[in-house]
Amino acid sequence: MTVIEPKRRDIQHPQQIKKNSASLRLWHWLNAIVITGSLLTVLLNSTILDMRNTTTLVKDQLQQAGATVADKQARSVAHELSDKVWALHTYFGYALAALVLFRLLMEFFQVADQKFIGKIKSAYVKYQIIKKDRELAQHEFWVKTLYAVFYLMILIMAVTGLCLAFEDDVPALKAIPAFRQIHGFTMYLILSFIVIHLAGVFLAERKDSRGIVSDMINGGKE
Repeated sequence: MTVIEPKRRDIQHPQQIKKNSASLRLWHWLNAIVITGSLLTVLLNSTILDMRNTTTLVKDQLQQAGATVADKQARSVAHELSDKVWALHTYFGYALAALVLFRLLMEFFQVADQKFIGKIKSAYVKYQIIKKDRELAQHEFWVKTLYAVFYLMILIMAVTGLCLAFEDDVPALKAIPAFRQIHGFTMYLILSFIVIHLAGVFLAERKDSRGIVSDMINGGKE
């Protein structure tokens, strides 16, 4: 389980706490909000606003109010409610795509010792060369690799989501059903990562990295 636990200590300067830039912290929390909102819209449409349940509910409620409602009319209302939620899901998707672009651009402007790729390289080099810090370096390398996989997943999620959002305007996109399948499958992978990430942070807070959550708020103060 230790491989999923993030560490507070800087791999390049083990005696210091990791520093998180303001832009990285902003991206982290906005990304958490957007992904949570996106997943909640999926959950809402899959449960409370499920077409079958909503159609029955709409029909029953209107009939109790004295209206005569056909199944087709009830389905139309249920479909409209579902579309409203999917529209919100699409807006979250646009926000996710913007955050992906922001994260890519941010990598070019981060200070050298806070660049994500640089951290992976540093951890790998230290693992290969410096025996003293090998355990910390190996741990850092695999944690960062796991984050890299997450970045790839949200990139795939954003790209396939944009393809689905514009498939009505671009016929070529609608002809590729794999986009919807990949989008749905990636959602489950992201859910898995979220569970692993939260478990890792929880374990880290209970062990030798207490304060790692506050570091992502205050930037990593001693």
